[in-house]
Amino acid sequence: MNNYDAIVVGSGISGGWSAMELTKKGLKTLLLERGRQVEHVKDYPTASKAPWEFNHPGMQSKALKEKQPIQIKGFCNEANSHFYVDDNEHPYNQVKPFDWIRGYHVGGRSLMWGRQCYRWSDLDFEANAKEGIAIDWPIRYKDIAPWYSYVERFVGISGSKEGIPHLPDGDFLPPMEMNCMEQHVSRSLKEKKADRQMIIGRVANLTRGWNGRGPCQFRNMCDRGCPFGGYFSSNSATIPVAMNTGNLTLRPNSIVMEVIYDKETKRAKGVRIVDAETMKTEEYFAKIIFLNASTLGTTSILLNSVSDAFPNGLGNSSDQVGRNLMDHHYRVGASGTYEGFSDKYFYGRRANGIYVPRFRNLNEQTKSKDFLRGYGFQGGGNRGRQNIEGIGADFKEQMTEPGLWSMWIGAWGEHLPYADNTVKLNKEKKDKWGLPTLDINCDFRENELNMRKDMRQSLEETLTIAGLKNISSYDDPTAAPGLCIHEMGTARMGKDPKTSVLNRWNQMHDVKNVFITDGACMTSSANQNPSVTYMALTARAVDYAVNELKKMNL
Repeated sequence: MNNYDAIVVGSGISGGWSAMELTKKGLKTLLLERGRQVEHVKDYPTASKAPWEFNHPGMQSKALKEKQPIQIKGFCNEANSHFYVDDNEHPYNQVKPFDWIRGYHVGGRSLMWGRQCYRWSDLDFEANAKEGIAIDWPIRYKDIAPWYSYVERFVGISGSKEGIPHLPDGDFLPPMEMNCMEQHVSRSLKEKKADRQMIIGRVANLTRGWNGRGPCQFRNMCDRGCPFGGYFSSNSATIPVAMNTGNLTLRPNSIVMEVIYDKETKRAKGVRIVDAETMKTEEYFAKIIFLNASTLGTTSILLNSVSDAFPNGLGNSSDQVGRNLMDHHYRVGASGTYEGFSDKYFYGRRANGIYVPRFRNLNEQTKSKDFLRGYGFQGGGNRGRQNIEGIGADFKEQMTEPGLWSMWIGAWGEHLPYADNTVKLNKEKKDKWGLPTLDINCDFRENELNMRKDMRQSLEETLTIAGLKNISSYDDPTAAPGLCIHEMGTARMGKDPKTSVLNRWNQMHDVKNVFITDGACMTSSANQNPSVTYMALTARAVDYAVNELKKMNL
């Protein structure tokens, strides 16, 4: 059977949510994933391996460097490399340096994500309009706030309520605890009335059993897949629920080539795929289509979906598909040591750190003359072993004793949307399935570079306020876009069909039964980790789409 009520393309964080919401609402749904099947628990081969069970524990082997030279720039290592693509099999073209970090399998990057979950506020949704940057968002915080709560209650996000206006509180599970080093820095910032605040991270790791999953075991091996369901992933959470409805059909190894457009109805009628293993093409049909193939994956599909009506790609009458590519910029950091708390240690390997919410450009008092928008800090305190030299039994004995406490913090900054940060098809260079590769032309500019100077200075200042010593900082000049793995934009939401691809419901202006709720839909990037916003937008869009379908408007 090739006919369904709905088709979802991509099984990562937003695709899993699309599939779950559609099936729970009674729609027979086909979930297409270009990569292999990964079943929860069963297909986590390294989840419980000890360090000595690897050939190169913690190291990047020659084989990895040859097979995954781009992936290892991110978080790919010997223990999780099976969740990252082979760069040789999946080429793309860097017009300017861009590190495309990705995984093609059921669950996508929901298996490897950093799990930090922060709501946006109207400081973010209103910024473009107030500053005359790009276009205005078609929604505000009040439109998405109830959907943040809706997804948080299912995901299970641990965190503390702080009453910070520009970082709204959510529906949280009990927070993880900061260790004594982190508590000291947090107290110091309060006592000295610094313009910033340090809180525990808000993370999709469960501090108690939740919806049949978890809790987190404090192993900090999340990127291998968690057999305990201690963190949120499509594999452990949304896809099982969708399967249990009896309304889901999951088809791995299905590379979507294009969306099929019917010019008579002015609707999409289905998708054409190539089977990744057999190389055979097939067509599937549905009343509504959700594209959740990731920012660049979705854009590739749109640009490759050409017809008489859309010679430049599906829904691209605005010429905005493939423009405004963004990623957060990071790898600016600082660290220092602290001579104190010699009688204290930390518990387990907490899969979470601290967070310092944005404190620049909140108002006139915090306004910078050098850059727009802002950044937040993430990091953590730690107590390692003694830093000594020696040999023999005495040396080994001394190495069992803990050394000084230390603290590392890094900054994550907003990337403005630039129309000429683009993604285009390269029809001359094709992949092994005969599909055009992508030309990615994206960079950070004066605003981001000026922000990085302030990041570094503020990081040093934060540690100095808390009395840390031996402070050192860095700004990695090789940290290209893509490396933060928060790529956004390329099919943005907006009010005007002439300047945007999607409306306020994540619905294509030009093709009413196609919805996009992955990172491609974003009109700006803010500085917070974006995944919980994708989830909220997805749940909201599905609710709208199904209601419109019932009204026979699609």
